[in-house]
Amino acid sequence: MQYTFRQLAYLVAVAEHGSVTAAANALYTSQPGISSAIAQLEDQFGLQFFIRHHAKGVSLTPAGQSFVAAARNLLAHAEELNQHASALSQSLHGNLVLGCFTTIAPIFLPRLLAAMRDEYPDIAVQLHEGDTEQLQHALLNGQVELALLYDLELAPSLYRQVLQTVQPYVLLPANHPLASQQAVSLAELAPLPMVLLDLPHSREYFLSVFRQHNLEARIQYKTVNFELVRGLVAAGNGYALLNLRPEMPYSYAGDSLVCLPIVEEVPALNIVLAWPQELRLTRRAEAFVLLCERNITPRL
Repeated sequence: MQYTFRQLAYLVAVAEHGSVTAAANALYTSQPGISSAIAQLEDQFGLQFFIRHHAKGVSLTPAGQSFVAAARNLLAHAEELNQHASALSQSLHGNLVLGCFTTIAPIFLPRLLAAMRDEYPDIAVQLHEGDTEQLQHALLNGQVELALLYDLELAPSLYRQVLQTVQPYVLLPANHPLASQQAVSLAELAPLPMVLLDLPHSREYFLSVFRQHNLEARIQYKTVNFELVRGLVAAGNGYALLNLRPEMPYSYAGDSLVCLPIVEEVPALNIVLAWPQELRLTRRAEAFVLLCERNITPRL
């Protein structure tokens, strides 16, 4: 089959901009040229990449989503090949687009990115934060190359490299009657008001911890903000279940917090780096994987 990188670049540009017109403006080329390139690709592969909406741009078909993700990956490797051919040293160059789960990002990324900058100063990391659904979509559509997130209901087509395993714990205000205990049972917590981290998949995970022991949590507040969960708990509005533990034992407002283990056996969560199984990582991504392995300590 004969196709060009320019045709693939035009295809990816239309997918990113949502219309032929916008893609043509961004690439400083003609609309007919882009339309012709995409038509040639569709004819050659026997696929329809876009659904055309009159005066409203285009949207990707399921086949288009998969093909565009593969095209992005191929173009990234082509760019890398050009860089290798022109480089006079063995240093790595270019952009790495990294996704990260919103609650994991502030705990792991600052030091990881500092280490990345020190070891690979010519790699520019672009960040995309989100929840599990958003990151999976970005991975499968080629919008990010790697994602750092929890292994919670991830698609079978994603490869997962485990970096750390974390147990859920109970977060309490320091003056709470249960805060002086060595551990807290779910039966003690169930009647009390709960502050729930209300992110997709996370909420189901935390509530399932109770349901596995035939208990139901009594939810007082819901929020998607990790630090708001900690602030609400610290101010005496309830308890929370969380997995990650910031170093500071207090909220932004300065109220003290206590972290206690759960008496019952409860499911741990893996923090993983994920990427589509069918896509080969660029050397930039491979460098970041190795850096994570060195800097994130496996623990329970």
